[in-house]
Order: sequence, then C-alpha cells, then structure tokens
Amino acid sequence: MHRIIYMALMLLLPVSAQAGSGAEGIWKTEPNEEGGYLEVTMGPCDADASKTCGVISKAHNGQGVNSEYEHLGKLMVKGMDADGDNEFSGGTIWDPQADKTYKSKMQADGKQLEVDGWIAFFCSGQTWTRLE
Repeated sequence: MHRIIYMALMLLLPVSAQAGSGAEGIWKTEPNEEGGYLEVTMGPCDADASKTCGVISKAHNGQGVNSEYEHLGKLMVKGMDADGDNEFSGGTIWDPQADKTYKSKMQADGKQLEVDGWIAFFCSGQTWTRLE
C-alpha cells in the first residue's frame, strides 16, 4: 500500500511543480493614458511546452471590456525559457500598439511580473499584476 501511495506522489510531483510556475496565470498589463489595459494569459507554448507564452485574452478600454479589440487571441509573449527563481529569458514580446517585437525577459514575484523588452540600446519595461 505504501508503495502505491509513493508511486502516485512521484507521478504527481512534476505536474504540481510545473503548475506552480511563477508566470502561469492571467496578468494585467499597465494601463495606457486612456486607462486601457490588456489581460494576458500565460502558460506553456503550444509549439514547445517547456517554454512560456502569453496570449491576449481580454482587452479593456477606459469604459470597460472591449470585445471588439482586434488583437484578441494573438500571441504577445513567445518562447520564454525558465531560468530558475521565477526568471524567464530568451523569448520575445510583441507590442500591439507599435506593432513591434522585442527581445524580452521577465521575472515573477508573487502578484507582480516585471516584463522588459529591448531592441539594441532601447529598453522599456512594465510591471504586470496577477489577476489569477
């Protein structure tokens, strides 16, 4: 009986560790000048589950939810590698307002996700807030 319980725990352990990944969940971007923001759902990439990706799952404008937002369902964060201690790098982030893609790194810290993107010497970052 103990052997069965031990084997069941060993099978569940990797799943539990992955499910607690620091970046997985729904994140709110920083609001723009009009008060609009995006919700980005982070999780394993479809093409490679060992990497983290983020899809725009909801958009808000200054008045509420914008169900007509043209980029709903689009990949915003792509191919991030977990570096340990809730740090991620090696991927890219797409800025829908500028329609530009940047090299990116992220660091999760509880309910906050520091997201940085850069091209050459130009860097920018945001602090996203965990919703779920």
